[in-house]
Amino acid sequence: MQLTTPSIDVRTFAQLFAQPASSCILIDVRESDEHARERIDGATLIPLASLTPRQLAEHAQTRGATRVVVHCKSGGRSGQAAARCQSLANEGIEVLSLDGGITAWKAAGFPTVVDSSRVSLSIMQQTHLVAGGGVFLGTALGFFVRVEFLAIPAFIGAGLLFAGATGWCGMALILAKMPWNRAPRGAAASCKL
Repeated sequence: MQLTTPSIDVRTFAQLFAQPASSCILIDVRESDEHARERIDGATLIPLASLTPRQLAEHAQTRGATRVVVHCKSGGRSGQAAARCQSLANEGIEVLSLDGGITAWKAAGFPTVVDSSRVSLSIMQQTHLVAGGGVFLGTALGFFVRVEFLAIPAFIGAGLLFAGATGWCGMALILAKMPWNRAPRGAAASCKL
């Protein structure tokens, strides 16, 4: 029997979140570059990769919240986050996933805070493009030019295996430092933990 992750639709959440004395808080579980580029006003960033039930409980208790709504882009990561933190119900904290994430929030006509100076592709998408392009190019060069070029896709594959096993991706770290992924000089930091 598969357990369903408790969730809340965007309209119901918007009504709860808009109440001045609301005991409901919003946590964005996307990556920091996604949050910096576009976010729901009032959301606090705690990426899924670093989210723990204890951390979420401490944040909720600090804010006097009894209900925590987690969101991501479309609901997948927030569903994982909500499932991971269901034990908090024992502490009187209800954790819900926002149905459809920020995508459903925008589709329902609710506003977001957008930093248009940020690149529209996430670091993860950029990593996929670079890795895929490198594998394709290396394979084509190995097939049509010299077999030694097959070392390129082999190197990229080894890097992806290492990233998957350890959670550390050198390519993503390098891409994050590229000029198009940095905030412009003089711009205020747009996300806080």
